[in-house]
Amino acid sequence: MDFILQPWAWYIGGPLITLSLFLYFYFGQDFGASTNFETLCTMAGAGKVADYFKKDWKQRDFALMFVIGLIIGGFISAKYLILEPTIDLNPTTVQELTDLGFSNVGNQYFPDEIFSDNAVFSLKGFLILVISGLLIGFGTRYAGGCTSGHAITGLSSLQLPSLLAVIGFFIGGIIATWFIIPILF
Repeated sequence: MDFILQPWAWYIGGPLITLSLFLYFYFGQDFGASTNFETLCTMAGAGKVADYFKKDWKQRDFALMFVIGLIIGGFISAKYLILEPTIDLNPTTVQELTDLGFSNVGNQYFPDEIFSDNAVFSLKGFLILVISGLLIGFGTRYAGGCTSGHAITGLSSLQLPSLLAVIGFFIGGIIATWFIIPILF
């Protein structure tokens, strides 16, 4: 268990990601999760409303299994594999997050200001979740994929649109970090 609970070095994680991509390519599949939004809409009957969703969702069932595995793995990790909730953060980061109004910075993985029931079910929290979800859903479809799909699959297959998308993701992240999050919190 100690091996699983410790952070893995790049020379272990990198080859595992490479092996995963190789298996995806070998079996003729694309790596990514955002297409599952489209697949779920298709399964829910959105094809009756828009021709865009008139697709055979069974051709993407492997991707649904991938996302279900991500959810189960994330739950297992959060529930059973986080033995020590404290995080070794840079003191400057701790001070900046404290200045933004976050409490218990470095003492827990999931800040109460975002993930507590009070935050999620408040008007502000609800609007943040809905607007963020709509922007992410629209953005992934507009960009032709999500961050993992473009950054891992697209860049590894030397696709210029993926490089442009990843640059855009980084610029968006910087804008959100420096300008939007301080306004919201």
